[in-house]
Amino acid sequence: MDMATEVRLPQLGKTMEEGTIIKCMVKVGDKVGRGEILFDIETDKATFEMESPDSGFVKAILVQKGQTVGVHEPMLILGDKDEQVPQELVNSIKKTKWSKAAGAVTATGKSAAVVTQADIAAASAGGTQDRYSPGQVVPLGRLQKLTGQRMLQSKQQIPCFYLTVRVDMTALAEYREQINRQGELKVSYNDFLIRAAAMGLERFEIMTGQVEGETIKLADSIGVGLAISVPGGVVAPVVKDANKKDVRQIAGDTAALIERAQNGKLSPDDLEGGCITVSNLGAFGVESFIPVVVPGQCSILGAGATIDTPVPAASSRDESRGSRPDVGGMVIRKLMNITLSVDHKIANGAYAGQFLDYVRKLLEDVSSFD
Repeated sequence: MDMATEVRLPQLGKTMEEGTIIKCMVKVGDKVGRGEILFDIETDKATFEMESPDSGFVKAILVQKGQTVGVHEPMLILGDKDEQVPQELVNSIKKTKWSKAAGAVTATGKSAAVVTQADIAAASAGGTQDRYSPGQVVPLGRLQKLTGQRMLQSKQQIPCFYLTVRVDMTALAEYREQINRQGELKVSYNDFLIRAAAMGLERFEIMTGQVEGETIKLADSIGVGLAISVPGGVVAPVVKDANKKDVRQIAGDTAALIERAQNGKLSPDDLEGGCITVSNLGAFGVESFIPVVVPGQCSILGAGATIDTPVPAASSRDESRGSRPDVGGMVIRKLMNITLSVDHKIANGAYAGQFLDYVRKLLEDVSSFD
């Protein structure tokens, strides 16, 4: 290294605007190599490890734990072992901030304000329950605050309508058991929901869109988010190109995303590119609920529990789909309520209704997943 170099916060993901310093891994005087971890950084989407872009010796650390900085803002200075970095230079660099509007580094002394796209959903299945004491004052975590801000943004800026249908999951339940007996990787109902939603988006393209001025900009690719409970809140990492994958491939993707989410290893890219999110509260016995649309997406699909329900044995079609006969001309079917929340700026009720009906038919016809 010939001269002192500023190490700046990288932009990892299209919508990343800032990050909060969770931990600094080095101290002044340390020798670091290229790719060595310098900081743990938390964004509104995930926590990631920031690597050194170069090798050298740490001459100055410009940020501290808990500080929030904008992308491209200076965080650390690297130099040669015996190089002297004047304090005046350090102080000057500390004042340098990234101005997105100007598209360059400026000495504004203040980071640009953001309103970023969120991929955090309002509800999720799974996770553990924290224990509290009566009268305890519970501080809001950073993820909780961000979730609240994004959901408030959703309620204020996204005029939603809601559609609910009941899906007969009887055949799919048997098909899922059959698949899971054949391999080590287990396929969940969520994997089928993601696949069906992606196929629906492929057919009803407007449901992938976002309003841009007087137009609706359709997504370049179809990504489906999955709401996952994590310590301190909920995140919704995205299965990329879900319409091009079968349920086994999707199951592999979701398993990897869940593991990274629970270990705090999601990257900003994991949370980019969602057109719709799937949120499933069936594990808690919730039969139906109205989920909140994630800003930056057109809709969100909320799935309830699969309930054994007696229905009239109206036709021989029931027997062919695996119904279990019961007394009084009734059969037992496995039924699930799914609710679609939709941004009315993008889609109307008739169009979204066709989309949801198509998703229902896919879930009821297991040949859709062959």
